[in-house]
Amino acid sequence: MTAARTMNQTVEREPLLRDFSGTLVLVGAGKMGGAMLDGWLALGLDPMRVVVIEPQPAAAVAALQARGLRLNPALPVRAEALVIAVKPQQAGEVVPSLAPCLDGASVVVSIMAGRTLAFLQSALAPTTAIVRAMPNTPAAIGRGITVAVANARVTAPQRDLAHRLLAATGAVEWVAEEALMDAVTAVSGSGPAYVFLLAESLARAAIAAGLPADLAEKLARATVAGSGELLHRLSEDAATLRKNVTSPGGTTAAALDVLMAPDGLDQLMARAVAAATRRSRELGRA
Repeated sequence: MTAARTMNQTVEREPLLRDFSGTLVLVGAGKMGGAMLDGWLALGLDPMRVVVIEPQPAAAVAALQARGLRLNPALPVRAEALVIAVKPQQAGEVVPSLAPCLDGASVVVSIMAGRTLAFLQSALAPTTAIVRAMPNTPAAIGRGITVAVANARVTAPQRDLAHRLLAATGAVEWVAEEALMDAVTAVSGSGPAYVFLLAESLARAAIAAGLPADLAEKLARATVAGSGELLHRLSEDAATLRKNVTSPGGTTAAALDVLMAPDGLDQLMARAVAAATRRSRELGRA
């Protein structure tokens, strides 16, 4: 993503949702929807302002009814903000049924992979204010990053509200071009799985080098987690941090000669991201 295409710099989590005075309807309270709900409540959102539509709610979500959260009430419920967090394969059935919850002041925030603004507008109404967003799973610990794009119907106050809702689980970036969202999905949306695979692969390589399996897993896990935290906390870019670990002619350099070969990690990652981008586009056409 180039700086020219990014509408504002990364913004850390926004404080305060306690001033939200409308009704927020969350459709889908699985892992990502549930993480968002946790983030909103942590930032002061009153559970009495929240409606959750979830056929199989987790015990923690169901318990929030004691604090005033409304779980699976009869629709329609008028929503100032409607957050759609169901699987994209369910969109064709679920999204049209939500139209009666909306009026001219409502904003819809969708985190469904591959589901375009055009799809959402056709399933709801052409005049609907819609934000399409792609978060990722580190949202569960408040360390996610979300990229969002708004349609032309979204007003400045609606965008601010959408931003605050998305920022409850981490950083937020806004882009002007929806076409970027397929690559965003492939990089940050799917990216945590690539990092977890790196930890798996490193552990398997350690076992092959003779380390006991339990030690290999601990070393791989701690190395990936610690390196990620270092990247998060320091201002240096990844290339600089890599070079800081690499002594000329040393062990790291020997390994990097393999990983950075013409057919090495860069080529594999490019093919992986391209495959995920294509799949995101296919989901958008489904």
